[in-house]
Amino acid sequence: MNPFTRGIDLRRRAFLQASAGGLGWLALRHLLQADAPARPTDDSGATGNSLAPRPPHHTPKAKAVICLFQHGGPSQMDLFDPKPELNRRDGQDHPGELEIHFDKQAGKLLRSPFTFRPAGRCGMQLSELLPHTASIADELTLVRSMKTDSVDHESALRIIHSGKFQAGRPTLGSWILYGLGTARQDLPAYVVLSDPGGLPVDGLRNWTSGWLPAIYQGTQLRSEGPPVFNLTNPPEVSAGARTNQLAFLDRLNRHHLNSHAGNTELSDRIRNFEIAAKMQSSVPEVLDLAAEPEHVRRLYGLNHPDPSTANYAKRCLMARRLVERGVRFVQVFLNGQPWDTHDKNAAKLRDLCRMTDQPSAALVQDLKQRGMLEDTVVLWTGEFGRLPVSQGKDGRDHNRHGFSLWLAGGGFKKGHVHGATDDFGYRSVQDVVPVANFHATLLSALGLNHRELTHFHEGRADSLTDATVTDAQVVGELLA
Repeated sequence: MNPFTRGIDLRRRAFLQASAGGLGWLALRHLLQADAPARPTDDSGATGNSLAPRPPHHTPKAKAVICLFQHGGPSQMDLFDPKPELNRRDGQDHPGELEIHFDKQAGKLLRSPFTFRPAGRCGMQLSELLPHTASIADELTLVRSMKTDSVDHESALRIIHSGKFQAGRPTLGSWILYGLGTARQDLPAYVVLSDPGGLPVDGLRNWTSGWLPAIYQGTQLRSEGPPVFNLTNPPEVSAGARTNQLAFLDRLNRHHLNSHAGNTELSDRIRNFEIAAKMQSSVPEVLDLAAEPEHVRRLYGLNHPDPSTANYAKRCLMARRLVERGVRFVQVFLNGQPWDTHDKNAAKLRDLCRMTDQPSAALVQDLKQRGMLEDTVVLWTGEFGRLPVSQGKDGRDHNRHGFSLWLAGGGFKKGHVHGATDDFGYRSVQDVVPVANFHATLLSALGLNHRELTHFHEGRADSLTDATVTDAQVVGELLA
């Protein structure tokens, strides 16, 4: 007998036997709803994965970020952090304990072969390898006392990008977009300008949205060839036919979405299709550098005889054009991890600085002359630094205890040097800035409170800084 025909005499065991599957789905639905992340709201107040602009937590000093990321770990004592004592004791043993990644290859103290000179009115000491960066010293906040929690590349990359070493967490750009949205709806709000030579170490994880909705992840644009594959219509397809195709596809997608309410991946995919359709006209115009005057092209180094410098210059100029047109977050990456100078440290630094120095400084200069530097942050950083002792004959190993980075614009102090490492450049000892504090400070410049910018994940309100665990604090001394 069907137990549901028993009416009010239905026994508990029979009810559970007949409806166990249904109760299981009800329980699963409840758990999924309980674990569903909080969503920002759009202007109408409806929930969803909206990219609509959202008000900041407090008055911002910046509205956009350009991150020039230097994979591999630039050597701070050769570029930003002069160490006379290290030079005097070249070839001697380090007097203290060192955390050494490749301990079998550890050598003696290794002096920097490069001269440091005061730059700008502020007198900031910078390496001879950075003459163009020296010309913008009065715009820079140079942090010499950074530290991170991992000496391994992939883990340190995830920390500097997403706050923790675990893979799959949302990156900085995703958090910023999640918190602020974007005013420009026909361009990706988080853009990655990748190296034509290939992806950086850790690949797409460098710009993943993790467990935030997929709409907040970075979008790769290329600097050579078509910026996005399949962005233009095939020659045999007319504009009218393509419009009809896209309209039909949109109706199919929305019908499918109505049958799967709450499927954020599907709704995000539809949203990405919509942006892609708008990008067909907007992206080519933004990335077309032909209209840039010759003096701007020379400033960046687009005609530099070194192709690597010319391409890096091109991507820095593309970054300016993207931000100029309302893109919220842009990252410029390098192929592999070129700053990982385990051997031939000095020679490799010469090549890398020749590639990046002029374009990086030009970006700051160009933003300033356009009045954009006031509300745009330019960030130059790697994932960690290098050791003061040699690795092998002429290399330097990884160092998580002390490294340098610089920022310009967006409310950061001009011509300011923050913190210090010890006499050998190994450990940050004065006004130390952990990565979590740096993230909190950068978010604050954008008007975001790092403790309030949260997303419900795995039973708790998670965030970029996870201040409950890290006790992250805004470093007010970095802000003007």
